[in-house]
Amino acid sequence: MVTTGLRPRRSAVLRLLVVALALAGTLIGALGGAAPASAHAALTGSTPAQGSVVDRAPEQVTLTFSEGVAMGDDSIRVLDPQGKRVDDKKLRNLSSDRVVKYGAGLPPGLRDGTYTVAWQAVSADSHPVAGAFTFSVGAPSKTTAPVAQQEAGGGLVGALYGIARYLAYAGFVLLVGGAAFVVACRPAAALVRSVQRLVVYGWALLAGTTVAMLLLRSPYTGSGDLADVFDLGGLQQVLITKPGAALISRLLLLAAAALFVAVLFGAYARAHEPAGADGPGAAGESGERGAADGAGRGAGDAEESAADGEEPAVDAAEQARRRKDLTFGLGFGGVIVATGLAATWAMAEHASTGLQPTVAMPVDVLHLLAVAVWLGGLAALVVSLYWGPPVERTAVRRFSRLAFGSVVVLVATGLYQSWRQVGTWQALTDTTYGRLLLVKVALVVVLVGIAWMSRQWTGRLAEVPAAELRAPEEAAKETEQGTEQEARKEAGKEAGKEARQEAAKEAEKVTVGASAAAATAGTAPSPAPESGPASKTGPASESGASPAPDETPATNGTTPTADDAASPADGTPAPDPARAAQLARQHAALRTARTKRRRDADPERLGLRRSVLAEASVAVVLLVVTTALTATEPARTEAAVKATSGGQSAEAGRPQVLTIPFDTGGPRGKGTARVRLAPGRSGSANTLQLRISDPAGKPMDVPEAKVSFTEKAKKLGPLSVTTRHTGKGQWQASGVQLPVPGKWQLSLVVRTSDIDQVTEIKNVKIGS
Repeated sequence: MVTTGLRPRRSAVLRLLVVALALAGTLIGALGGAAPASAHAALTGSTPAQGSVVDRAPEQVTLTFSEGVAMGDDSIRVLDPQGKRVDDKKLRNLSSDRVVKYGAGLPPGLRDGTYTVAWQAVSADSHPVAGAFTFSVGAPSKTTAPVAQQEAGGGLVGALYGIARYLAYAGFVLLVGGAAFVVACRPAAALVRSVQRLVVYGWALLAGTTVAMLLLRSPYTGSGDLADVFDLGGLQQVLITKPGAALISRLLLLAAAALFVAVLFGAYARAHEPAGADGPGAAGESGERGAADGAGRGAGDAEESAADGEEPAVDAAEQARRRKDLTFGLGFGGVIVATGLAATWAMAEHASTGLQPTVAMPVDVLHLLAVAVWLGGLAALVVSLYWGPPVERTAVRRFSRLAFGSVVVLVATGLYQSWRQVGTWQALTDTTYGRLLLVKVALVVVLVGIAWMSRQWTGRLAEVPAAELRAPEEAAKETEQGTEQEARKEAGKEAGKEARQEAAKEAEKVTVGASAAAATAGTAPSPAPESGPASKTGPASESGASPAPDETPATNGTTPTADDAASPADGTPAPDPARAAQLARQHAALRTARTKRRRDADPERLGLRRSVLAEASVAVVLLVVTTALTATEPARTEAAVKATSGGQSAEAGRPQVLTIPFDTGGPRGKGTARVRLAPGRSGSANTLQLRISDPAGKPMDVPEAKVSFTEKAKKLGPLSVTTRHTGKGQWQASGVQLPVPGKWQLSLVVRTSDIDQVTEIKNVKIGS
């Protein structure tokens, strides 16, 4: 299918798109680094507690989460001080209706020492979460098991998975929104090549990213090793999970969407071709249209013309009915497929867990569809305005109404989702999710403002003349035929000119030869014919005469034309194909430039193109922020975690470890102090361990090292800590009491000589 389009001045287009992509890349980079910390299920409690010291070994270790999680037998590992796994390697599901709790059994008779609990899970909204903590039996040991840095959801695999998620959203928007624009706003766009590419690229992007996410899912939630994308065992485990089932369902729906796209740009596009356009079954090579030839014939004439090989006339009512049936079928089927695709996100992410999931999932589907129709239709309008035939005013107005309805649905569903995920006004500014939501709202306001400007330009549009709204195929064919004819004429003229010049040279040679022969024979040469009408005689070799220099040699008594010169003939050279192609390109470029000048001479359409392009640029950034929101812990979850930990974040209440470099300025004055405070809670006896090392990492003794704590907000402190020297470069204090939770300042005084001393201050969070 051949369609026409205009090549715009690309500088302004590229500038805006580059700015939008740069902002998008900045947001991805800024948010991607925090991806592992954006898990949506949080650890709210454990037994034994983090950093606690118990008198005797517990029978099991239990973990409590803020929402549903998926765990396996290796999800909870308990390691002794030497790093040996001591749990029974079988997961215990201890959850009830309101509490999400899992555990791992421990053998009897565990020796005293510090044990490490490492855990890993996948939250109900498909995001991985992992962590580790310690507890002690009897008394803390000098050594603890080293735990490898948890990479689930982070690293290169996490970055690739995040990019795939963003591109999947983009593909969904282009596929659904572009198809909706064609069916609901501008059926003629089914013939426009740029719109076809947009929708097909959207389908391919969504299909490719879905396969990529399916392969990355196992290392994303597990090892974090990119090589595990080809682990068939891991892939089998992914397929039985809820996110895996959602991805497989998406692939199956994309197969149905492929059939939808084929019908949209096949039968539907042919049904909306103008009556005079050449159809696929147009008869003859002369360009005659059977539909036009048989417009006034009856049924008997139609049968007779069909028997003669002519195309029968198309009944207008039948054509209208066919268009109506195709529109209804594509509309109904498209809504079903688009709803199913949107549901694959709703069933595996935020909406599937938490408050009111039975209401939240349909609302989330509506929200995604509204975003796709608005932003995807906007993308289709952009490519239609820049790389297609003139867009009708009625089509722009239809899209304006459709976009307004989408914004209404978007606002209504967005308000519900914001209440469900945020809960309080304070959470809008105190949580990462709330701040990202404010950024999204600001971008939507900007987008609506630009859309209002586009609506003003739409109201000023004049209707496009009917001559400019021909079928793209017809315009392309006429343009191609006209270009070929002109190129052939030009090439023929040049070939004819060259032929005349060659003939004149040959005539001179013949005349000179004849004169010489006559002189040799002693006779005078016959005079050359005077200039006048072209001679009608045969070749000069037979008559002894030659054509005039400015005449073209005749064949069969006729003078060749430019068209005759364009095709090979006896004695006439054929035109150079390379030259003809070059002339065709030049004529096409001139015609495109003239069309562009006419297009840019319309100030209303020029203003509309620019405002719509600005909308599309903001939409790119908006889509990035939306993707980041789906990967961020909801504010309600974060608030629930703080409530269960005495108003502190999930990091508070854990053993606090600080690394403090220092330099007293004297000899051997440089070093590093490592302070560990466990369990890091208020109202209980904490143990403080201090280790000082030199720049090479070796333990180093100093004459004096003092530690104190201050809580400035409540005007407490400084509370001095009395430490005792337990070994080279090591100090320890027991029974450190911090009366209230909150942000405390730890002050470390290090003296390396009688006069060289320095004080370093660090912040530390203390839980309850």
